[in-house]
Amino acid sequence: MSENTPSSPPAKPSARHTRRGFLALGAIGIVTGSAFAARWFNIWAETGDNALSAPDAHAAALSGDILLIDIRRPDEWALTGVGEGAIPLDMRRKDFITALMVEVGNDASRPVALICARGVRSRHQSAKLVDAGFTRIIDVPEGMLGSGAGPGWIKRGLPVRRES
Repeated sequence: MSENTPSSPPAKPSARHTRRGFLALGAIGIVTGSAFAARWFNIWAETGDNALSAPDAHAAALSGDILLIDIRRPDEWALTGVGEGAIPLDMRRKDFITALMVEVGNDASRPVALICARGVRSRHQSAKLVDAGFTRIIDVPEGMLGSGAGPGWIKRGLPVRRES
């Protein structure tokens, strides 16, 4: 064939290749979506040595054994309420560590339990507080809304108070 001769139209991809591509993209989407959902809902959360279930955190806060801190945002407190015995303290505050030190009476060894929606933020904030010198940080990994660690404060029917 010379360069001036029209060539035949390009071959149409077979349905087999098209389906494979679609299935591959779908599989990538499922894996990516599953990883996002697993992280967002904290489905693999576990209670360990430095963790409490929501009922145990509630009881310990009421007895004074721990200081329970709800680190969620004010809009989240307004939506679900704050767990009875918990102190709302937005973790996004620039002075969060200073405000927490005030709450613990400048005693970084006082047991502090952190609760958020599903245990993701409390896990990350726990590590930051340990780095800041707090020695007894406890996580409530099931959070207010539930995770792999448990159904959560709300579904367990634990008492809440509304913040105004």
